[in-house]
Amino acid sequence: MDRTIYLDHAATTPVDPRVVEAMLPYFTESYGNPSAVYRLGQHSHEALIIAREQVATVLNARADEIIFTGCGSESDNLALRGVFFAYRHKGNHIITCSIEHPAIINTCRQLAEVFGAEITTLPVDGHGRVDPTAVEAAITPRTVLVSIMYANNEVGTIEPIADIGRIAHEHGVLFHTDAVQAGGQLPLNVDALNVDLLSLSAHKFYGPKGVGMLYLRRGTHLLPTLTGGGQERGFRSGTENVPYIVGLATALTLAYQDRQAKNRKLIAMRDRLIQGVLSSIADAHLTGHPTERLPNSASFCFDGVPADALLVNLDLAGIAASSGSACHAGSFEPSSVLTAMGIPRERALGALRLTLGNDNQPQDIDYVLNVLPGIIARLRHG
Repeated sequence: MDRTIYLDHAATTPVDPRVVEAMLPYFTESYGNPSAVYRLGQHSHEALIIAREQVATVLNARADEIIFTGCGSESDNLALRGVFFAYRHKGNHIITCSIEHPAIINTCRQLAEVFGAEITTLPVDGHGRVDPTAVEAAITPRTVLVSIMYANNEVGTIEPIADIGRIAHEHGVLFHTDAVQAGGQLPLNVDALNVDLLSLSAHKFYGPKGVGMLYLRRGTHLLPTLTGGGQERGFRSGTENVPYIVGLATALTLAYQDRQAKNRKLIAMRDRLIQGVLSSIADAHLTGHPTERLPNSASFCFDGVPADALLVNLDLAGIAASSGSACHAGSFEPSSVLTAMGIPRERALGALRLTLGNDNQPQDIDYVLNVLPGIIARLRHG
């Protein structure tokens, strides 16, 4: 291969050259602190105002409902901790689900272990979907927050968050969604989604790493977890990372230009990839929902194939991909997402995630379908 076929866009995306171009002046020309009163500072301040308005437009929100953060994980942390501590007078109960990102799961665990939070972790079905009626059944008078992800990062399943948000609001409970994996692909109209808080990360939609945002519906209370000079309306202190914020806003705006046309291209390649893998490889299993899944996401389990060896062989063939498994202390363990979906441990150890992006072309799918069956056969038969 004279180039790498990059199929790990769920992990990160390349920065769009137009985003880089928009960011560059704020490194070397308009570099002033946005809190300063002199002209250089005001140039940076104006850039923040424009960026906030750009993001708010995509979300159908108000500019003052946008909080810029350092990443999606920080946004999730701020949402969960901020609501929990702001509403402790009402209750200490949070509802989430078993396939959330670690930024949600580990934050809930710490809130429970250290601060006495009561956490209800709802199960998912075999496709990774949360049942909205289970959310309603779990709500108690002490419930202060429901947090269910918009789309899963490993298997691409899209959750019925508009229904879940409606149920939460009917019971007077706030609703947060980790939309990090959905950003750039799915609609983000916060009113249609019935969300009070929503997390995004720029590097998932062709922006820079190291910057994210949290939507906070007007009137929702939030106790800041990072205190200092009072930036971001006091919710996230620290000198604003102006070039990266400009990059996030530019990338998000670009991602939602012709989104439907880009999604049609991704879906066509995704479906061809899924069909080709399932028809050419025995004992291959699609993971995640067959239709309610991200436009770019194809995920599988292969019986009798170790994921670590599969990824190495794909890399040698010029294909960058990932697995749902994680390596911990020298032992290869199956993904908690897959096991929560009821996939047997041995099968889950053979997970593969292939996530497409804007630069992928149909010939990339041809190449994968040409080399993957042979790799699987070699690994199965030694």
